[in-house]
Amino acid sequence: MALSLVAKMVRAIYRRCDRVLVQSEGFIAPAIAAGADPASVRYFPNWAEDFYAPVEVAEGAAERAELPDGFRLVFGGNMGAAQSLETILEAAEILKDEQDIKWVMIGDGRRKAWMEEEARKRGLSNVQFFGRKPVEQMPRYFALADVLLATLRPDPVFAQTVPSKVQSYLACGRPVVAALDGEGARLVREAGAGLAVAAGDATALAEAVRHLYQMEPHQRAEMGRAGRAYYETHFLRKRLVDRLEGWMRELVEPGESR
Repeated sequence: MALSLVAKMVRAIYRRCDRVLVQSEGFIAPAIAAGADPASVRYFPNWAEDFYAPVEVAEGAAERAELPDGFRLVFGGNMGAAQSLETILEAAEILKDEQDIKWVMIGDGRRKAWMEEEARKRGLSNVQFFGRKPVEQMPRYFALADVLLATLRPDPVFAQTVPSKVQSYLACGRPVVAALDGEGARLVREAGAGLAVAAGDATALAEAVRHLYQMEPHQRAEMGRAGRAYYETHFLRKRLVDRLEGWMRELVEPGESR
């Protein structure tokens, strides 16, 4: 009953909106199905803060001393149920004999303690935890990553969305490996920024990581550059704000639409 009332309310709101903005292209059809006029729906993605950008980290920087040596696979952000941490642990277990590959977990969340304990139980010394860092410092850690990691659990709703870390990763110009379904995976592939496998598929994730590890550094660097170029084309704040202003102007100055 409650969900039915919410659905009716959403439909009534959508029908009265001149513009309905959706965070990913995957939400366009559901918005229309929920009552939005197809002509009113616009794709308006998230952007990353301007400090997410490629940076140089000096040889003597504290971050270099903090992170482990080897091939650094860096996850940055929330560690909760949505992030399918089990998938990361299972993939790390598959690759545990390849000790040069380090799974670097930066962040916090309600499942972080569980993940740390589970890694300890499994003897996964290749998975290391570094806690929460100031967001402004994250591009420095990302710059030291060989590959950046994004995961979500298999879920039809999550397949429609794009985790905000994807834009941050692309903005920092580092290659990405993603265990995502739907829109998140599409962006990584379309950008040419890395490899994407099905959400929850630990075996495929491990194989993708191994493949990236075996690549020449210049090949991974090219993925990072492609991701940054894609970000500049599709997700720069100024571009998106200009687009939004154009849509608003259409409503008051129909002859000026763009």
